[in-house]
Amino acid sequence: MSAVESLTLRRLTADDNQAIASVIRRVSAEYGLTADKGYTVADPNLDELYQVYSQPGHAYWVIELNGAVAGGGGIAPLSCSEPDICELQKMYFLPSVRGKGMAKKLALMALEHARELGFTRCYLETTAFLREAIGLYERLGFTYISEPLGCTGHVDCEVRMLRALK
Repeated sequence: MSAVESLTLRRLTADDNQAIASVIRRVSAEYGLTADKGYTVADPNLDELYQVYSQPGHAYWVIELNGAVAGGGGIAPLSCSEPDICELQKMYFLPSVRGKGMAKKLALMALEHARELGFTRCYLETTAFLREAIGLYERLGFTYISEPLGCTGHVDCEVRMLRALK
């Protein structure tokens, strides 16, 4: 008999900084997403995500599996862009929580929160290496765009997508 898994989706706290940074680093290494290519692991604020996402217009959620942080994702205003566009950011999940519907649940929560904050469009950048993530974004109604928006610094994120927030 297997143990019952407990999955929780909640807002990021300051106590989660180290755990979510570790998740992001582990998943990045799994997919070969290195700092020298401008991926999230190069973010100088990676170890202080609570402080980043506590700013106005920002929000981040974590997924816990049996009390341990196993993934997360958030939204923030898209820098160097029109004020009505937010960005879906830092969606990273350990293998232990993939395929359980939590990424979809988190993304839908983030999009609704963005809508409540007054954003009318949501942008994201990713890489073709993250096929599962791209499939999720397609199912959520994101469409491909050719040119990057804002100034994210993710030079090797060749997949760019946009979604209206209705």
